[in-house]
Amino acid sequence: MSLYEKIVIKEEKISLIGLGYVGMPIAVAFANKVDVVGFDVNKEKIEMYKQGIDPTKEVGNDAIKKTSVYFTSDETKLKDVKFHIVAVPTPVNNDNTPDLTPVKSASKTVGRNLSKGSIVVFESTVYPGVTEDICVPILERESGLVCGIDFKVGYSPERINPGDKLHRLETIVKVVAGMDDESLNTIAKVYELVVEAGVYKAASIKVAEAAKVIENSQRDINIAFMNELSIIFNKMDIDTKSVLEAAGTKWNFLNFSPGLVGGHCIGVDPYYLTYKAEQLGYRSQIILSGRRINDDMGKYVVENLIKNLIKSDISVKNAKVAIFGFTFKENVPDSRNTKVIDIVNELKEYNITPLIVDPVADEVEAKYEYSIDFTGLQEVKNVDAIILAVNHTNFANLTPIKMAKFYSGNSKKVLIDIKGLFNREEFEAADFNYWRL
Repeated sequence: MSLYEKIVIKEEKISLIGLGYVGMPIAVAFANKVDVVGFDVNKEKIEMYKQGIDPTKEVGNDAIKKTSVYFTSDETKLKDVKFHIVAVPTPVNNDNTPDLTPVKSASKTVGRNLSKGSIVVFESTVYPGVTEDICVPILERESGLVCGIDFKVGYSPERINPGDKLHRLETIVKVVAGMDDESLNTIAKVYELVVEAGVYKAASIKVAEAAKVIENSQRDINIAFMNELSIIFNKMDIDTKSVLEAAGTKWNFLNFSPGLVGGHCIGVDPYYLTYKAEQLGYRSQIILSGRRINDDMGKYVVENLIKNLIKSDISVKNAKVAIFGFTFKENVPDSRNTKVIDIVNELKEYNITPLIVDPVADEVEAKYEYSIDFTGLQEVKNVDAIILAVNHTNFANLTPIKMAKFYSGNSKKVLIDIKGLFNREEFEAADFNYWRL
């Protein structure tokens, strides 16, 4: 009987190593069909899952309460598993070089508990070659087993979009790759259990790794183009959003918009590709140019805030500023690698310590990652300027009248609506000094 067949009849189990925004939804999806062990080194997170709490808000508390996933921080429970899926983050260091610490650590954990006949599939975003050149030697060293004989590996890049209720694991075509035909077919069949959209069998593990890293690099470059257009049109006193709406009437115009580019994918993945390219003697032209533009947008936003404060005869030195939204994208609690922190840090250069409002963000995480304390919306009073940094649904119903209550009554109200959530004409008619990318 094949490993796939044993998994289906629950004679063998699947494990998820890393239960974050990617791993946890995968674990829950598989648990509807097969036996799943969900492992994470974070004991507090595991306890929350056991209590039926979903800190990621990806599947919700009800789904966590109902799931049959066996949540654990005890790595020895992985010894009973034959099909392992590694879904840990792959961030970058301060110098923008790849930080493979999480994926190396996960490989050690799996290796220590690996048994003969197992398959290990990596989902973490990496540059081509990491799975076979870095992870496999760790698995072999820790387990004492030989890859290709005692166990096999594969790669299937995650495509889950945090906060997106439409494009989910089940509805997105899953790219899968294996070290040989046997492992490829097994991996494909296992994922087909939960991926309704079907799977795409990549030619090799390196091809699958490369496909993933360019998906977000492409988005990064397109957003960088929009950000550059925004800078240019701002100098021309032309509204960028109006330009994009007009251009968007053409059938083949790509629908991108300017903004802050953070998170664990778009703001990170391009550096994995350019790092590997530089190792091979090629320095990226387009990719790194796009990164530079996107990395500088926080500073650009603050520069325009300062210009608008001066235009409104408001003293920069004593300006009271509030930032609405801190997470890396709208309607998700995750603030890791948020670019809003660039705005906060840039404001400090002007001796401005902003109030930060975010009803969606994970307060504990923000405190741990950035030493940030949030202010309640009802506590925002007498400010000179508001930066709407993240388009949370919670902010969409803030009309000019409601917004005006947050400001001091003595000055023109400066509003920096980064992504253009509000209607420009309505706010300008209500005597707001309105600016957006």
